[in-house]
Amino acid sequence: MKRINKFFLITSFLLLLSQSLIANEEAPETSQSRFESLSKLTQVIGTVEKYYVDDVKLEEIVDKALKGLMQELDAHSTYLDKKSSKEMSIQTSGEFGGLGITVGMRNGALTVISPIDDTPAYKAGVEAGDIILKIDDKSTLNMTLDEAVSLMRGKPKTKIVLTVVREGENKPVKIDIIRDIIKIKSVFSKTIENEDLLYVRVSSFDKNVTRVMKNEIKNRPNIKGIILDLRNNPGGLLTQAIGVVDLFVNSGVIVSQKGRNIADEEKFNANPTNTVTNVPLVVLVNGGSASASEIVSGALQDHKRAIIVGEKTFGKGSVQAILPITQDRSENIKLTVAKYYLPSGRTIQATGITPDVFAYAGEAVKEKNSEFKIKEADLKKHLEVELEKENGTKKEKKEVKNTKILTQEDILKDNQLTVGQGILKSLIIVNK
Repeated sequence: MKRINKFFLITSFLLLLSQSLIANEEAPETSQSRFESLSKLTQVIGTVEKYYVDDVKLEEIVDKALKGLMQELDAHSTYLDKKSSKEMSIQTSGEFGGLGITVGMRNGALTVISPIDDTPAYKAGVEAGDIILKIDDKSTLNMTLDEAVSLMRGKPKTKIVLTVVREGENKPVKIDIIRDIIKIKSVFSKTIENEDLLYVRVSSFDKNVTRVMKNEIKNRPNIKGIILDLRNNPGGLLTQAIGVVDLFVNSGVIVSQKGRNIADEEKFNANPTNTVTNVPLVVLVNGGSASASEIVSGALQDHKRAIIVGEKTFGKGSVQAILPITQDRSENIKLTVAKYYLPSGRTIQATGITPDVFAYAGEAVKEKNSEFKIKEADLKKHLEVELEKENGTKKEKKEVKNTKILTQEDILKDNQLTVGQGILKSLIIVNK
């Protein structure tokens, strides 16, 4: 009797919902066709509850129906039950036990968008573009994004094994990772050795990014150019992406957000009072740059304010909203409600940002054995040093590395950064 009452209540709710939608929305379907569609849904739920081989409770059937619906819409929409809603709150608090990777669905496969700097996943060797086949012993086939995230998150100091497929590897790679509390330093900067250039790395767009970046730039008034590194940046807050672009652009649209109705389009414009510098700018991106980092790089590219260097970005240009479906907000749906559009009108979704200059990861190409090519004036001194090495009399001096300076040696280990620096120096010469 209790189950019949539950079923009756759900049926009544669906009928009321149907009447509400018909009353409030001018849809092409007739009221009869909408009624038939909702009746079909209640009929399936009732049939499963009555005839399915296992005794499945009505609440569980409805939950599964909701999960299936959201999963079929797109890779980013999902149903958040009580457990998932709680985990979402933990994730957005900025400190949680986990691996430190951002994942997404690409062509139905669970794909690493990017590992976050200085997190367990980053240190263990997880790379952007890795396709996760298994989480411990569980296959990710047909697994939802939120189910995967839930499995990867856990108590600090506990072990997890990811089995990934990686481009260039002949067989799957197993990566052992120890979970830890994830604390993210979103912005750090360094001056480049022997150059009046500033290197700024943004690992994610949290609530402090614009303020910190503004201070970093203002504190170095003599710089002649900036390299903004957005590689492996999975995104974050839209407001911060807009704020960062606004630091470099005087006027015009930064990004627009378009939903189902054209009338709902929202445009975000640059404010000249927020601009802090007009020096030449190079932005580094790769396949791990997504969402907010694509808005920043794409907007700066459209405004011809920066040269984009690196590899094509991920292509995540949709907006998700968390919408409650229960009065106490313990259950929610994460629903795609809009898409981002850049100043030129182009979309990021599934296309990404194409760099102005392609440069691939790895060490920069340099002249072989250049360290042994010495001038005649240095020959005697060089030979004396070599003799001291041979006799064991030369004592190695330990140099304390300045963490606020990016050395040319460091730059040569990063081909994309090397290319970016070369382009930036050329822009400075051209702008003189």
